[in-house]
Amino acid sequence: ELAHHFSRGEKLCVMLGDNIIEKNIARAAEDFRNQERGAKILLKEVADPERFGVPEIDGDRILSIEEKPTTPKSNYAVTGLYFYDNDVLDIAANVTPSARGELEITDVNNRYAEWGTLRHHVVDGWWTDAGTIPSLYHATQLVAAAEDASVLRMPEVGASP
Repeated sequence: ELAHHFSRGEKLCVMLGDNIIEKNIARAAEDFRNQERGAKILLKEVADPERFGVPEIDGDRILSIEEKPTTPKSNYAVTGLYFYDNDVLDIAANVTPSARGELEITDVNNRYAEWGTLRHHVVDGWWTDAGTIPSLYHATQLVAAAEDASVLRMPEVGASP
């Protein structure tokens, strides 16, 4: 309901707050601006797709997304970066809580998949979420390595901070 106020009928980009990516999403955003309708999700190939929402892909279309499947239909994880046309507001308003008692973004994305208007973009570089202590630590290591930062090294005794 809050999104109606600031979207003003325009397309939206949604990024979950615990997502961190190495590269930018400018190309994905431009591609979505040129997409007449529907949604675009950002994907990343991962070694352990069963931990994530996993898409079934057919060319440039996503056929469906399954949350934490035991037998994944691809090696891609759905990241927490999404682009939506303004239909998302009506779709989201009609989502019902899952068995976990939560409103699931996968239900929104699967509605676009049913309509045949869900596209994807594979994220360049690394992607991680920082939603747990281990993943936050991993994210810190990735950012530090990318920036050649010394945040993970202990300062020398007597050195100023």
